[in-house]
Amino acid sequence: MCTQNNFTQLKLPSSMIQTLQTLGYSSMTPIQEKSLPYILDGKDIIAKAKTGSGKTAAFGIGVLNKLNIKKFRIQSMILCPTRELAAQVAQELRKIARFEHNIKILTLSGGVPYHPQVHSLSHQAHIIVGTPGRILKHLNEYNFDPKDITSLVLDEADRMLDMGFSEDIQKIISYLPQKRQTLLFSATYPLNIAHLSDDILTNPQVVEVESTHQKSIIKQEFYKIPDHQKLKSLEKILGNTQANSTVIFCNTKIACDTLADDLWDAGISTLVLHSDLDQKERNETIIMFANKSYPILIATDVAARGLDIKDIDLVINYDLPYDNEVYIHRIGRTARAGATGQAISLITQEEQFEDLKEYLDEDEFIQKDIDQLEERKFNIKSTYSTLFINGGKKSKVRAGDILGALTAGIGLDKDDIGKIDILDLCSFVAVKKEFEQKALDGLSNGKIKGRYFKVYLK
Repeated sequence: MCTQNNFTQLKLPSSMIQTLQTLGYSSMTPIQEKSLPYILDGKDIIAKAKTGSGKTAAFGIGVLNKLNIKKFRIQSMILCPTRELAAQVAQELRKIARFEHNIKILTLSGGVPYHPQVHSLSHQAHIIVGTPGRILKHLNEYNFDPKDITSLVLDEADRMLDMGFSEDIQKIISYLPQKRQTLLFSATYPLNIAHLSDDILTNPQVVEVESTHQKSIIKQEFYKIPDHQKLKSLEKILGNTQANSTVIFCNTKIACDTLADDLWDAGISTLVLHSDLDQKERNETIIMFANKSYPILIATDVAARGLDIKDIDLVINYDLPYDNEVYIHRIGRTARAGATGQAISLITQEEQFEDLKEYLDEDEFIQKDIDQLEERKFNIKSTYSTLFINGGKKSKVRAGDILGALTAGIGLDKDDIGKIDILDLCSFVAVKKEFEQKALDGLSNGKIKGRYFKVYLK
């Protein structure tokens, strides 16, 4: 194993190490330090690691290092439980893949058009990342040949099994070469994961790291309240915390929509994320929350699974989850990368609360009285507005092109521009609210990369 917590200690190309340093990977996280030596040595592994532990980079570095880049065939398959997580994994891999030219990574997920994926597969790729159902559909219809696959990754394997993907995973594996490396990452290790591991891994090395959601990092508070006081209690909490970035979890889609309407009536604007949204709406919602155009996101667990947004100050459990492990996943959305965070839960059912107390350490609980909070209005206003540009990767638009149009072309300062997200057919750019009209008029009437594009304020 490595004796120093540094990527230079690993047998990696100097170009990859340089790229990792450029991306801010100065030292390995515990899961990277424990798993990468085995991964680079070609071993199968079972890794117990939660979201935010650095697991994507761990298997991403291994998969990319193993590629024969000159061989333009699919050599690695990464399975994820949701399309959101698949998109984030692919994005992270593409960043690391900059160490070498012409590495092609395709995302194959459900909920998005099928035939464009078939067309992309006809032009080959090195790595595919996707959800089990969609990848199995492509395999069943012989849209790609899996014979050159030497690496299989199962990311958040416990979630995939919880969502009923066990049979699909087994069918996918039946298509793959038996001689391959298999990497299984899971936050928990229930019996069904043990059975799956026995079926698909060969002499796996087991690595485990402690939960990254430590009580010293996340301040957990609980308010016991009657059910009919939940909304007023939430408004009080929002007014007293004044957090710049908050995720509120509800257990159902209907509860999300109802809460969003109620908060709107109270003068608080929010975004909503649940499974009734189509992929385009989901993408826009996540982008606008991540780029600070809205301070509050209301979400269900299914929609938020795999959501990896930095700088979330506060997580609120408006509904306490029925599964204690889900509670850990929820509060882990805050306190990313060693930052501090806050998690607040509204308790309306004593039985659920007692069960959670048994699951967690007793000293992690801070119970508070809602009546001791002052009546304060939530007055956090979003810093940015989001502009939609009707051109993306397919139009050869890059982030630098949009930045140049806003600075050199329109005269905005670089500090007035926030996150720029480039999708296949469109782009989003965050600009400070005071410059939204100037940016909108300038981009609408001017050119980006020598072309006119339609631009809207979201």
